Amino acid sequence: MKINDILIKDVMIMDLKAQSKESAIDEMIGNLKKHNRISDVATFKEGIMKREQQTSTGLGDGIAMPHAKNKAVNEATVLFAKSNEGIDYDSLDGQPVYLFFMIAAPEGANDIHLQALANLSRFLIRPDFVESLKNASSADEVQELFEKAEEVENQDAVTEAPEENTVSERPFVVAVTACPTGIAHTFMAEDALKKKAAEMGVDIKVETNGSGGIKNRLTTQDIERSVGVIVAADKQVEMARFDGKPVLQRPVSDGIRKTEELITKAINKQAPIFSSGGQNSESTVDNEEKGSVWNRVYKDLMNGISHMLPFVVGGGILMGLSFLFENLLGKESEVFLFLNSIGNHAFGFLIPILAGYIALSIGDRPALMPGMVGGVMAVASNAGFLGGLVAGFLAGYLMIGLQKGLSNLPKSLEGIKAILLFPVLGLLLIGLLMYFIVGPIFGSINAAMISFLENLGTGNAVILGALLGGMMSIDMGGPFNKAAYAFSIGIFTDTGDGSLMAAVMAGGMVPPLAIALASTFFKNKFNADERKSALSNYVMGISFITEGAIPFAAADPMRVIGSSVVGSAIAGGLTQLWNVTVPAPHGGIFVAGLSNHVGLFVLSIVIGMVVAAVILGLWRKPVADEDSALDLK
Repeated sequence: MKINDILIKDVMIMDLKAQSKESAIDEMIGNLKKHNRISDVATFKEGIMKREQQTSTGLGDGIAMPHAKNKAVNEATVLFAKSNEGIDYDSLDGQPVYLFFMIAAPEGANDIHLQALANLSRFLIRPDFVESLKNASSADEVQELFEKAEEVENQDAVTEAPEENTVSERPFVVAVTACPTGIAHTFMAEDALKKKAAEMGVDIKVETNGSGGIKNRLTTQDIERSVGVIVAADKQVEMARFDGKPVLQRPVSDGIRKTEELITKAINKQAPIFSSGGQNSESTVDNEEKGSVWNRVYKDLMNGISHMLPFVVGGGILMGLSFLFENLLGKESEVFLFLNSIGNHAFGFLIPILAGYIALSIGDRPALMPGMVGGVMAVASNAGFLGGLVAGFLAGYLMIGLQKGLSNLPKSLEGIKAILLFPVLGLLLIGLLMYFIVGPIFGSINAAMISFLENLGTGNAVILGALLGGMMSIDMGGPFNKAAYAFSIGIFTDTGDGSLMAAVMAGGMVPPLAIALASTFFKNKFNADERKSALSNYVMGISFITEGAIPFAAADPMRVIGSSVVGSAIAGGLTQLWNVTVPAPHGGIFVAGLSNHVGLFVLSIVIGMVVAAVILGLWRKPVADEDSALDLK
């Protein structure tokens, strides 16, 4: 497949009118929808904005490649757009963007589509080619440039890394490139590293972790021969194979823009020695490249929570349904006993899974078992959710300590570390800490916290409910949202009391519902595409999927988040004022029947939704141009 098969001439925008990042995205998405290349604006935009939140797709040198791969895409498409004045796109080099390539890839994109997208990405690191695109005045000229470039590419012999048995005096480096979507940055970084290595007289082999899977996989011989390893990735890649090698770990954008620096450091071994536990045993790492402590903690915590959630949702909903059958058929009912038993079994895994996968994120595979056992001991000592959190982090960092402490063992003992020393010593140490320190301390803290919550007066309960409800809307799936949800899950797990679950569920349902309601009753504040997209938020809202509000919040954060926080806080507070409980951690309106006060639970959500919708509707400015984008700042 040629690039021009997906670089559709009819959807090109040769004179982009937008003046800001958000409006540019909306203008391009609108054109994709106009030509039926996507089926749902909101779903596709949500994918685009999630990618932008990870790292700006403004690559520098006047180019941006916003991209998403999701179910809203009807057919693989690349939309080319050109801004004559340039747009501030939060690019990595801080410069305006003039050329845009919005990539829309369907969920089932095949290897042919993905290879064409990869080839497109590679062309865009060539300054002469980019300059030609900037000077192009028509869609036909753009397609002609790509057609000629592909012809030249096919004629040129592709320079690959030397064969494994080839004797070469040139230094040899291996690299891995990966980005979350795997359809643009991955291949741009690959090509940039190869070209720079050729200029520097360095042999290189680059493995790509793209949407089509791993290509050009590094072999054991490749890694052994290499003088250094470059990992330019924004997602997890297989790291244990680099044990004992100097490894530079950088964002994928550095693989595009800082190629000479990375290759120079790799061949001079100016990189930390990687250990199979995922840590560096020799600290020559550049401190400025490390993430903040909070980012590290958040990543580890989210790894635990994301693996725990299926147990929470599945077990919690079945347990909630069992209570419904208990009310209908009695405590001796087989249906009640069966569903309740399954739910309880699933809930028994919550804290061990949470602790185990936090530990895994920190200390890699050797830390998983000590983390899970620490979680089990947290449950046994009544240390609860907090004890499980501590167990996970302790087990992870204990394993890192063990790996460092045993790093100087003779090579003859290397084989027994993973199968004997790490499991035995890791389990012994976490067991001692949990039994004598963490269990007793956090057992007491947990008991005190539960007692405090049980004895809260109505006023304090309302404040807590409003706080948790509001947190669900501050970042709609981010750290605040997850912190509120995790806290409520912890209390629910320890006590079976669903009052705080009612607060966070009501708070999380308000943002999408409020946006949908505002678009219905304040039609002059939303253009046609926005109103159409907002309709899906009715379904997302009643299903407790807060993320349905993300595209609107990303485009107009102050108004959307501000109004949502107020409405969510009111909804959460009202659930506590009226003593509403929901003994299920997920499900939205579909588990409302499990509530002790169904009507009051629904009324709390409706009041919060209406308040947020009215604030949003009054706060937003009228849309003057029906085709204009969501740029109302």
